Amino acid sequence: MRLSAMGDVAMTVPVLRALVNQYPQVKITIISRPFFKPFFDGIPSVNFFAFDEKESHKGFLGLLRLFKDLKKLEIDTFADLHNVLRSQIIRTLFALTGVKVAAVDKGRIEKKELTRSENKVLKQLPTMFERHSKVFGELDFPLDLSCQSFGTLFPQKAILEQEIVQIIGNNHLKLIGIAPFAQYDSKVYPLDLMQQVIDKLAKNSTNTILLFGGGKKEIEVLESLLKNKMNVINMAGKIKFQQELQLISNLDIMLSMDSGNAHIAAMLGVKVITLWGATHPFAGFSPFNQPLEHTLVSDRVKFPLLPTSVYGNKKVEGYDDVMRTIKPEEVVSKIESLL
Repeated sequence: MRLSAMGDVAMTVPVLRALVNQYPQVKITIISRPFFKPFFDGIPSVNFFAFDEKESHKGFLGLLRLFKDLKKLEIDTFADLHNVLRSQIIRTLFALTGVKVAAVDKGRIEKKELTRSENKVLKQLPTMFERHSKVFGELDFPLDLSCQSFGTLFPQKAILEQEIVQIIGNNHLKLIGIAPFAQYDSKVYPLDLMQQVIDKLAKNSTNTILLFGGGKKEIEVLESLLKNKMNVINMAGKIKFQQELQLISNLDIMLSMDSGNAHIAAMLGVKVITLWGATHPFAGFSPFNQPLEHTLVSDRVKFPLLPTSVYGNKKVEGYDDVMRTIKPEEVVSKIESLL
């Protein structure tokens, strides 16, 4: 069970692929919001159970109804990969009926030590993939997430539908995805600097730059970044979510903030470069199978309190412009070196 958010749900995918590959006899039911179902399409032995937050599963009575529906599936073990009140209730009900349960340890104390302003403990914490893997280990399904197994943890590149091809064309040699948004402003690279990144990448005619986002406001911002460049395309609002996943799987590289798009690209086996502001990869949210050198972090010499937040929702006075210490030339150089 993992209900939200988009990036967190995406981070369960490589772990579930490992579970399927290493224990093919096991049948898995993933409980999540309907919007996230395409994440799990095509994974063998995985069924999707839609959590209906607005009607059937709303409130405490709705959770009882959810438990009743899940009991019909004759579940043997329950993995709580969310560990919030809703999942805790379902987990407890399963435990009371004799089902073996385990829950993810989010490491709240360690993360507080990492982000506090005084006596900061700056060290790499276990990744969410390791934390999820530990849950299955407690359920007697130890997992191997080592590099030897990576080849089996990613799907094949999707065949692009004609609707997508009509938008991006057929003449691209390198597909570069850019997802410049995040839930909190403290994780968003300044748009004037992102414009410089796009302009520099667009000078190379072999690059096709695809911009990702959603919602009216983000679409308008992305349109402003195009600057009439033929090889820069705004994909926001033009294709369905499932088509977007197809397109992302075909990227040569994705440039993203510490956000859901980074984890979606990573779960599809795409190289990902992430830019970090108030948050830091040491908190354990770096995308799957991406080495530390793929993360560009803000300058801790100039801003020694970094990271100031695990999720980016905490504001610290004087720290609004930390991401300006990540120079556009550095971003472009990193992309070109990986291409």
